[in-house]
Amino acid sequence: MANPHPQPSSLAGQFLIAMPSLAEPPFSRGVAFICQHDEDGAVGLLVNQLSEYRLGDVLAQMKLECNDLDLADAPVLIGGPVAQERGFVLHREPGHWESSYRINDEWSVTTSRDILIAMAHGEGPRLAMMALGYAGWSAGQLEQELKDNTWLTAEASERVVFHTPLEERWSAAAGLVGVDPLQLPGYAGHA
Repeated sequence: MANPHPQPSSLAGQFLIAMPSLAEPPFSRGVAFICQHDEDGAVGLLVNQLSEYRLGDVLAQMKLECNDLDLADAPVLIGGPVAQERGFVLHREPGHWESSYRINDEWSVTTSRDILIAMAHGEGPRLAMMALGYAGWSAGQLEQELKDNTWLTAEASERVVFHTPLEERWSAAAGLVGVDPLQLPGYAGHA
């Protein structure tokens, strides 16, 4: 007999790409990177919502000196509406950080100070992005939002996260699944 409540297949390591019908900030035209997803819910980081801070501001607040001007000028993103006082570093190389979660073979997220110290000294992950806060979904909530066509899903892309300008990440992520956002219903008037 089939299980009436099948366990959701994990979307960890996937993008959620907001459909135009999702108009509420910060998710409007959002791209969320799903870090963890199981029967208890999901946690993700928005990868295209700019905060008012630069990485140098965060490092200075933590009393860390950074002499790399490019790194100091790196944008800090709004990862989501929950716990915006907490920092999350999404990165490629796993490393050995105090508080790090391995999303899959390619991606990790770290919340401990040691990764920022390493980054300030030029010894952190080569590809890393910092976000303040996260997005969370309770058990079954994300599955319902997917049924309601609130999100498209796509395999997360290093190119989109690290090499695409913020304002182009939504359309670039949609392009991963062959979708032109300009052709989506509800997009008109949102240029």
